[in-house]
Amino acid sequence: MWFLIASFVIVLVASAAQAVTGFGFALLAVPLLAVVADAPTAVVGTSVVGLVPTLVTAVRDRGSVAWRAVWLLLTAAVFGMPVGLVILRTAPESVLSVLIAVAVVGCTVIVWRPPRLPRFAMTNGRVALGAVGVLTGVLTTSTGTNGPPLVAAFTALGFEPRALRATLAAIFLGTGVIGAAGFVIAGAVTERASLLALVGLPAAVLGWLAGDRLFARLNGETFRRILLAALVACCLVTAGRVVVG
Repeated sequence: MWFLIASFVIVLVASAAQAVTGFGFALLAVPLLAVVADAPTAVVGTSVVGLVPTLVTAVRDRGSVAWRAVWLLLTAAVFGMPVGLVILRTAPESVLSVLIAVAVVGCTVIVWRPPRLPRFAMTNGRVALGAVGVLTGVLTTSTGTNGPPLVAAFTALGFEPRALRATLAAIFLGTGVIGAAGFVIAGAVTERASLLALVGLPAAVLGWLAGDRLFARLNGETFRRILLAALVACCLVTAGRVVVG
């Protein structure tokens, strides 16, 4: 019962965060769910539940999606996903926890100090975006926390908030569908992961509805600070999990 209640609350908060910022669902949900369950269950269950907020956002804001970047990144991500599946199926849980921690810390730094890089996309940056896509694929199927490299790339490109949220959602939807299929083929969908997904689906819907209302009303800088605080908390939780083992 405790597992079900904790999963519902965690998914609710993470979905609301993603509705407002365009990212943060897996970054918030996976480390916390890994505490109440285990890392593989958290990764697989979260990847399925995460399809809800990404699908709704991608459909609603499809006019703001940078489709050229989406197709390039998704194509590259396909090549990284098998590597991530191998890591998920063969690496010890302690290694997965460390990878999750690194992803959370990376995104925390990005939110705290957004990079100011030259515009590298679509001109001389296809190789750079391709590398970001491959890394995104690896993180999708190994840790579920694939947001940091995408946020870094789109922040560097100067995407405005709605375009950032919409483009991230389109990519997360594509990687989520492919990743879920990969989990099924690899036999990574356990009974516990399925239960997490079942409990998390209504929580994801409620969280997205609440977060979408905030998206139009809440001051962006204020929420950035709230999200930063939540990410720092996730860093501490994940680091504690790694230390305790």
